[in-house]
Amino acid sequence: MIYKIVKAVLSIAGLAVGYEISLLVFNLNQVLGLLSLSEAGVVVGKLIISLIFAMIFYLLTPKLFSWGTKAKEWMENRLQKTPMRDILYGFLGLLMGLIIANLFSRALLSIPLMGPYLLVVANLVLGYIGAVVAVKKREELSALIPIPVGPKKMNAASSSSQASSNKVKPKILDTSVIIDGRIADICQTGFLEGPIIVPSFVLEELRHIADSSDVLKRNRGRRGLDILNRMKNEMNIEVQICEKDFDDIAEVDSKLVKLAQILDGKIITNDFNLNKVAEFHKVPVLNINELANAVKPIVLPGEEMVVQVIKDGKEAGQGVAYLDDGTMIVVDGGKKHIGETIGVMVTSVLQTAAGRMIFAKPKSM
Repeated sequence: MIYKIVKAVLSIAGLAVGYEISLLVFNLNQVLGLLSLSEAGVVVGKLIISLIFAMIFYLLTPKLFSWGTKAKEWMENRLQKTPMRDILYGFLGLLMGLIIANLFSRALLSIPLMGPYLLVVANLVLGYIGAVVAVKKREELSALIPIPVGPKKMNAASSSSQASSNKVKPKILDTSVIIDGRIADICQTGFLEGPIIVPSFVLEELRHIADSSDVLKRNRGRRGLDILNRMKNEMNIEVQICEKDFDDIAEVDSKLVKLAQILDGKIITNDFNLNKVAEFHKVPVLNINELANAVKPIVLPGEEMVVQVIKDGKEAGQGVAYLDDGTMIVVDGGKKHIGETIGVMVTSVLQTAAGRMIFAKPKSM
C-alpha cells in the first residue's frame, strides 16, 4: 500500500517537474525566437513534456523507493549515534543558513527565467553550509552560549549517564555458537545477563543447514534448533527473535556486525574470523572458546595429579593424557604407561592460542 502511494506521489511530482521545465523551455524559446509556435502548440508541448517526466518518475519509482529506504536507515543510524547537542546546533545552523539565503530572495528573483531556481539552489547550499559550520564549531558555540546546569540537572545527568553505562547490552547469537550448544549451559548458570537476540537470518541459515542433504550438517542444524527451543522454553532467560534483515548485505557475519551496531549489543560466537571482523568494526564480542580457556583450572609446576595416558606423543617416549575439561597433558616417558592410570608431577605449563598445555612426568621417575 505504501509503495503504491509513493508511486502515485512520485508520478504527480514528475508531472509538476515536467511542467516547470516546459515553462522554462518555452520561455527561453520565446526570448530567443528559435521556434514559432501557436498557443495550441505551446499547450500541447507543455502537456507532452509534463507527461514524459511523469512517466520517467513512474518508471524510476522502484529505484527511488530503494534509495529512500536506504537513506532512511542511514539517517536513523546516524541520528542514534549523534549527540542531541550536535543535532540542536545543526538545526540552528540550518535555520541561519536559510535566513541568509532568503535575504537575497529579492535580488535572485529579479533575474529573468532563472531567478526562482537560483533561490532554491541558494537555500540548499547556504542551509547545508550553515548546518555543517555549526556542528564543526560546536565547541566554540558552547563557550559563547553556555547552557546553565543546576544541581538537580547535574544529578539527573549523572544518574542518567550511570544508568546508560550500567545498561545491560543485548547478546546476539551467531550460527556457530548455537550449533556448538555450550551457550545453553552458560545461560543456565546465570552468567549471561540481558536479552538473548536470535536474528531471523541466523534462524534461516540454521534451517538451511537442518535441511541439508549432508547427514553431518543436517544433524548439526537440528541440534542448533533443539538448543534454541530448550533455551526459549525451559530456561528462565529472555530469548527474542529479531526480524530485522539487511537485503543489501549477503554475508551473515556482516549482517551480525551491522545488527550489533544498530542494537548496541555484543556478539556471542566461537568463530575466529567473525571475532576479527567484529573487532575491526569495534563491535564487542564474547568468544565461547576464550571463556572456556579462561575457566580451565590453573596448575603450577610441582603439583601432582592422577591421569590416564591414552596415546603416545609427538616426541619419542612421550605419552598424552587429558583432563576432564579437555586440557592436554604431555607426560614425558609416559609412552610405556599407555592405557594405565598413573600419578604425575607437573613440570611446566604452556599457554598457546589453541589453549593450555601441561607437561608432566611420572612420579616414579
